[in-house]
Amino acid sequence: MKIRPPLPLIALLAAPLMLLAAPAQAALRVFACEPEWGALAQELGGSLVDVSVATNALQDPHQIQAKPSLIARARSADLVVCTGAELEIGWLPVLLQQSGNAKVQPGQPGNFAAADFVRKLEVPTQVDRSQGDVHAAGNPHIQTDPRNIALVATALGKRLQQVDPANAAEYAKRGADFSQRWQQAMTRWSTQGAPLKGAPVVSQHNAFVYLYDWLGMKEVAVLEPKPGVEPTASHLQEVQATLKGTPAKMVIHAAYQDSRPSDWLSKNAGVPAVKLPFTVGGTDGAKDLFGLFDDTLARLVGAGAKS
Repeated sequence: MKIRPPLPLIALLAAPLMLLAAPAQAALRVFACEPEWGALAQELGGSLVDVSVATNALQDPHQIQAKPSLIARARSADLVVCTGAELEIGWLPVLLQQSGNAKVQPGQPGNFAAADFVRKLEVPTQVDRSQGDVHAAGNPHIQTDPRNIALVATALGKRLQQVDPANAAEYAKRGADFSQRWQQAMTRWSTQGAPLKGAPVVSQHNAFVYLYDWLGMKEVAVLEPKPGVEPTASHLQEVQATLKGTPAKMVIHAAYQDSRPSDWLSKNAGVPAVKLPFTVGGTDGAKDLFGLFDDTLARLVGAGAKS
């Protein structure tokens, strides 16, 4: 006669196997438009999030194509995190529309625009195409000021809790930890950057107005005749002439930009050309958000000491 074990014993024996077979809770899928927001989402979410980034540090975030691979990632996303302020206007609306993902459309909790949570600079009173690549909502390059990162981190932490309430406590814990570390780092950066206050600089593109606002630096010229318009030889010569009466400490360009206009001015005006990472991954030292500002300050202070 075949003896069957009692049902409770079967249940006890099977329980460990069921636990092993049970699938782990799926991570929240975050689609970030730019590296800085991907890095921030990872800081705030840790293992709770699966982050993919649409662009890298050596790409112009204005000039991205809504490729099928990006559309597929947006289609499966639980949360889209972008700059907003029209930075991605040339590609993000198409990408979101073609994704067919109702959760991440504008106005939904799954759509997060970082620029909505900071004070914008260079907001024009009127906009027309003759002004170049001007954004009606203001300058979108908010990530160059660590104070803005702090504000966005608070807002993004709350949004993560909203879209993934089951893990709200862990997001809150990670957000508090990040905030503490970030405030300590900002104190260090402010001290390190103090010698830069009032320093006159030339920019290749108006990409660093928030950085200058934070450090108290003064932009005396821009190599682009209009935002988004490539520098011309005649305009470069005009800037060179301007610097004879208003000397600059350095000429600054972002890692993703062609350095030749800055290099030309550096050679002909005798000022250091400084490449800044602009976002996470822009230089070897900018491996994360903390490295982004560590490296930015080191490059600026180093150039200032030489000039």
